[in-house]
Amino acid sequence: MADRFALLARATRRQIAVLAIGAGILAGFGQVPFSQPHLGLAGFALLCALLIDRAGWRAAAFAGWCAGIGYFALTLHWIVEPFLVDVARHGWMAPFALILSATGFALFWGLGAAIAALVTPPGAWRLIAFPLALSAAEMLRGYVLTGFPWALPGYVFSEGIIARGAALVGSYGLSLLVLAMGAVCVAALRWRTWAGVAVLAALVLLPRLGETLWPQVFAAGGPGAPVIRLIQPNAPQEEKWDPDRALMFFDRQLEYTAAPGMPDLTVWPETSIPWAAEPGHPALADISRAAGGRPVVIGAQRFDGLRAFNSALLLGEGGEIVTTYDKHHLVPFGEFIPLGQLARAVGLRSFAARDGFGFTAGPGPQVIDLGPLGKALPLICYEAVFPQDLRGTTRPDWLLQITNDAWFGTFAGPQQHLAQARMRAIEQGLPLVRVANTGISAVIDAHGVMGPSLALGVAGHLDVALPRALAPTLYSRTGDLPLALLLIVLLGGLMLLRLRNGD
Repeated sequence: MADRFALLARATRRQIAVLAIGAGILAGFGQVPFSQPHLGLAGFALLCALLIDRAGWRAAAFAGWCAGIGYFALTLHWIVEPFLVDVARHGWMAPFALILSATGFALFWGLGAAIAALVTPPGAWRLIAFPLALSAAEMLRGYVLTGFPWALPGYVFSEGIIARGAALVGSYGLSLLVLAMGAVCVAALRWRTWAGVAVLAALVLLPRLGETLWPQVFAAGGPGAPVIRLIQPNAPQEEKWDPDRALMFFDRQLEYTAAPGMPDLTVWPETSIPWAAEPGHPALADISRAAGGRPVVIGAQRFDGLRAFNSALLLGEGGEIVTTYDKHHLVPFGEFIPLGQLARAVGLRSFAARDGFGFTAGPGPQVIDLGPLGKALPLICYEAVFPQDLRGTTRPDWLLQITNDAWFGTFAGPQQHLAQARMRAIEQGLPLVRVANTGISAVIDAHGVMGPSLALGVAGHLDVALPRALAPTLYSRTGDLPLALLLIVLLGGLMLLRLRNGD
């Protein structure tokens, strides 16, 4: 085994590129919908093995960047789907979107590998530095330039018992855990000892054992719990705004809303009506009438002058707009043009949201009061990806995500989006109601276990009792700051140690 590590140390740049890309692809198979956490762990271990003896930060950065390319090319391959809705106009952009996304986000992995090489010399200390450095780089990815923390390494655990650790350390903490596990695997293989073999066996077997001893069981809402109706119209994106089809999807949602039963609240998905929502619009009265006067939350676009908003509206009796929440964490290039306001300052008004181009961001997270149903924190689509977006308000009683995952296609994108929503429920210790246009609509309990659901590509409605919330979790009280400080202190300590030893 030592000879094999020596071969890795002598590998050429081209060989390192091939092996690193392969390690990234292997790590990507840990993410849903592939859901092979042991392959994910193997991929991170292979990357650690490639970095342990890399001399110089540039060589380490190159290996980390190549691994990131493989990882993000696999996990984000669905990013081409929005460009395929209208292939004739936008299809040519699809390969560029994937290439730029994979190579761009991989820069964070290159940064993490470079930092690990800067703070430690080649050898055993690198196995400590790399998990710390890549975790720090992944945290930066979640915040820099509005952030994009999709497919974090920790999400390889999103479907198992280990996911519940997010209630303590968050998803970035789970990322540190899986990277540390990869490093331990490398140590066990390189320095073959009985202790190393035992640790390696434990890493492989304990997650399965934990799921056997503590099976995941959905904590259904008890007697007297509010009943929420989920509406899933299943409007394909290419048909959603077609004038000949849009009214059919609207009528379908009215039909589901008026179906037998007495839900306390009905929820429609993101941008679920084909008109701008204005007070007094007859469509809003039609929705309220179908619901028998009971409250309804709908996703809709609304305007304030030239400014457009992607909103969630609480409708009361008669279709009155009781509460408005405007999405505040917008999708760069999809919902707004970055630096659009700066462009306006130099006369390029075609990029500025205030001039009617793209959406305008709302003021921030906002809890909506639903009376007997408690207080809910709305998340519109992309906002459920960001752990930090669930802080900054009074603690809600539950989470409500409305989304239009038709943009994401049918493979990987919708499943990954759902997995991340489940992590938000675990982090906060709160149940989450998820209503998606084409699916997957579901109710998720405060442990992240998915209950009754409507499958992808199915039209229908579902009445589900709201599960109860848990006490505030440690992560909900502290957020990411403790882990960020820990990473900085430990990496700084390793750097000081290297300088003192003169390595």
